[in-house]
Amino acid sequence: MVVALTSPPLISFFAAVYARLTRARLYCWIMDLNPDEAIAAGWLKERSITTRSLQRMMSYSLRRADQIVVLDRFVQERLLKSGVDSRRISILPPWSHSDVVGYSNSGREAFRKMHGLDGKFVVMYSGNHSPCHPLDTLLDAALNLRERTHVSFCFIGGGSEQQKVQRFAERHELTNIKCLPYQPLAELSASLSAADLHVVVMGDAFIGIVHPCKVYNIIAVGSRVLYIGPDESHVTDLASYLNGRLSTARHNDYLTVVQHILKASTSPKERRDHTPHSPYLKDTVVPQLCAILESVTADIATTPCSVPSESVLSITNDSGR
Repeated sequence: MVVALTSPPLISFFAAVYARLTRARLYCWIMDLNPDEAIAAGWLKERSITTRSLQRMMSYSLRRADQIVVLDRFVQERLLKSGVDSRRISILPPWSHSDVVGYSNSGREAFRKMHGLDGKFVVMYSGNHSPCHPLDTLLDAALNLRERTHVSFCFIGGGSEQQKVQRFAERHELTNIKCLPYQPLAELSASLSAADLHVVVMGDAFIGIVHPCKVYNIIAVGSRVLYIGPDESHVTDLASYLNGRLSTARHNDYLTVVQHILKASTSPKERRDHTPHSPYLKDTVVPQLCAILESVTADIATTPCSVPSESVLSITNDSGR
């Protein structure tokens, strides 16, 4: 059995070749779709020779796979349109770091004190800063709220777009924007708990290509969520589960974002930790993933994982889930 992720991009192709040579079963675990992501981000031209070659490599991986695990229904729909048999696709969301991440009041107070956020209403974007998650609308909202000194915008993470945030703040001389690097896993509870409103962003072109994994840790700390992106996405699919803690806005509609922030900053502070029955806990999701690996069908079995670890070859990199 060979389990291949899609990070780094197209490593599943080499896994498919290996599986064919060794007559092993191949399971593709789709974190994101490439070269689709690179095309949508403008890194590759859609009809270039490089793009067509990469598309053939990915298509080969998907054709060779005995089973394909995707993170949401939008990725499934994209694969179905490309001709993948629905019987070989299973939908299974990733799990949160809920075994180490949860709401921490002491961590919240310590983090806010350390970074000068005491007494502020903190709007936080925590995660990868990339073209997949355009931050222009949130930045325009920060500019509009520059005189509201009780509101502070905290950008935590890294990526190609982080310098854009820093340059925006410098160009407009904004003191309400704070940029911080990725936080160690051991300190993630503190940083995430420090927010009063978490922001999740999805680019219009990236639905069905990338998955908003950040939302699960946000759910784990019980925070309110402001989503900026297309009306229909995996985040809005979670609206009923978020139980009134989700507000939404479209890209370029910064005035609606401003209204949501101001409303949240004046409403009673409310935080709800995840429940033991959350479908995104590690202890809930991992057995389902093991069941998929044990099955030759797209149906998720209910039996626990019994595959000896030495019988599974996982091809991924150090950042793989």
